[in-house]
Amino acid sequence: MLPPVDRAVLENNPEFAALYSKLTTSVLDSDGSTKNHPAAKERRLVSEELSEYRLRAVKQHLLTHAISTADPQSLQAKHAPAPSLTKRSRPQQQATTTRLAELPAPLLDLLLLLTPLLTAPPELSAESTALLLSSPPLSDFPTHLPQLAKLVSSTLHSSAVHLARIASPSTNPSYVHRAIPALSTHAASLASDLTNRKAELTRARLGAAAQLTALLQEQTTVLAQLLRALEAKHGPIARSLEFRACEAALTAQRQEAEAETALWLARRDTYTPEAARALANYAGHLRDAKGRLNEAIHTLQGELDAYGVGAVAATTTATTAGEGRTADGGKGGKEKVMREMARVYRDMGRQVEEVRGDLERLGRA
Repeated sequence: MLPPVDRAVLENNPEFAALYSKLTTSVLDSDGSTKNHPAAKERRLVSEELSEYRLRAVKQHLLTHAISTADPQSLQAKHAPAPSLTKRSRPQQQATTTRLAELPAPLLDLLLLLTPLLTAPPELSAESTALLLSSPPLSDFPTHLPQLAKLVSSTLHSSAVHLARIASPSTNPSYVHRAIPALSTHAASLASDLTNRKAELTRARLGAAAQLTALLQEQTTVLAQLLRALEAKHGPIARSLEFRACEAALTAQRQEAEAETALWLARRDTYTPEAARALANYAGHLRDAKGRLNEAIHTLQGELDAYGVGAVAATTTATTAGEGRTADGGKGGKEKVMREMARVYRDMGRQVEEVRGDLERLGRA
């Protein structure tokens, strides 16, 4: 395919556009070859001969593949079933071994020998070839030819149906065999469509690139006009005011830096290193004292809670005399409760000892 040229290049270069049009229409083909070449006739003959050789090679390949993958079950069926595209096919070697195992012995030997003979290079002499063809099972080839032809025909038909199913996936499976004669035409049309679509895609990309370039140019023009409008709106007076504002901002920043410097100098003069160390030591002492005081408060609070006297009650007893008498009454009530608890504990211990003695006597008895 000839490389497409940007439309803007052709518009900006009329002479090159005329040359390109002449080359693409009357001098060169779509594949880049020369139309009116002196050796065009010889080339056409060589191309036709090459096509014939290629056709022979394809036929030989199809025949060899059909013989190597022949299905013996297709001889018993009237019509080969259409292969399913959803089922996973077995490996070719295993499928071939299973199929060949079901064939008759003479036909099996013939199928096993035909494939290597068709694919092997011609290294045998004429005498060896004649001896090989005159010996069984190749000597029985005319006898088994009808059955072999049916087998190969069935295999080729199955492959063709499979290709027709792929080419026409929406066709009814019962009528898919009707599309077999049109497979070559369909393949040629697909190849032509693919080439045309590639060319269209390339042209579309070039068109998109040209449009993008035009859009960027328009944006550049718009930005240039906007800059000119801003320059016209903000003239020398506006720029002078802007410069004055920038100068005032810089002056303020300098004065702020000077004030911070003076503050740090005053702090340095006021708080000498000795004073800073003394203050740091005193702060550490205060933190330690606060920690010890908090620990003592928690310890006393725990002791008061153990005796049923809370911090609120203790504070209340320290403030007023009347509240002190109430606390003394509460203390006496707490003493009575503690004595009663001790008596109950003593009674429970005595009962436990009596029960333990009874158990020991029962154990000795």
